[in-house]
Amino acid sequence: MSHRARRRFGQNFLHDPGVIRRIVEAVAPKPGESLVEIGPGQGAITAGLLRASQRLVALELDRDLVAALEQRFAAEGGFRLIETDALRFDFASLADGLRQLRVTGNLPYNISTPLLFHLLDQSQWIRDMHFMLQKEVVERMAADPGSKTYGRLSVAVQLRCRVEPLFAVGSGAFRPSPKVDSAVVRLTPYDTPPHAAQDPGLLAEILARCFSMRRKTLRNGLRDWLTGDEIQALGIDPGDRPEQLAPEQFVALANASCKKPAPP
Repeated sequence: MSHRARRRFGQNFLHDPGVIRRIVEAVAPKPGESLVEIGPGQGAITAGLLRASQRLVALELDRDLVAALEQRFAAEGGFRLIETDALRFDFASLADGLRQLRVTGNLPYNISTPLLFHLLDQSQWIRDMHFMLQKEVVERMAADPGSKTYGRLSVAVQLRCRVEPLFAVGSGAFRPSPKVDSAVVRLTPYDTPPHAAQDPGLLAEILARCFSMRRKTLRNGLRDWLTGDEIQALGIDPGDRPEQLAPEQFVALANASCKKPAPP
């Protein structure tokens, strides 16, 4: 399949057979499972996944690739291609029930973080996710409190999913070669989150506020929601900074704030 990568779509096409095999083996699809591939590109991973599962829905935004993919997989009865923007796609429309979808893809670097948040909002339909991402993004998702890479994405993902970094991928595995390395990660949404927020929207707002002002203490960053004494009552030092808190501590802060008026 001949196609010139488009910068506006963040396209870097995977071509390394060894990496392709390792991704398919990590997903380990079985016949009849509901696989969804985001951004199949030239079909490098698609072929192996479809061969194993015999059923796959691919979401592709680039209409030129859509035409080429339709031609390549036309004879595959279990292949369905949807021309769409994954950032706006309703994944529930593909699910027969809760925890049915197995989502995978080589995600464009330029939309990976907003796409991850979009998928987290629909995680009740998803059994697991296997993604190729910029290595830095995978490190951020798996980061521990207190590390330099720990932040809003770390907390949001870890509260909803088990995060398993699988293996790194060098830039030479792609055409054109990106300027950064990549990594493959497995995300498994919890059936029941171990630390549930009473108001997920409020939790998201608190996370956004805290990590946009990382140098401020919790006492200052959360003053529109909680006093220093109220934070202290939760067993959390109001003099701490956001990156020092475990994910469940942010849930405790959000739940304690639920009955208080939102900041202006």
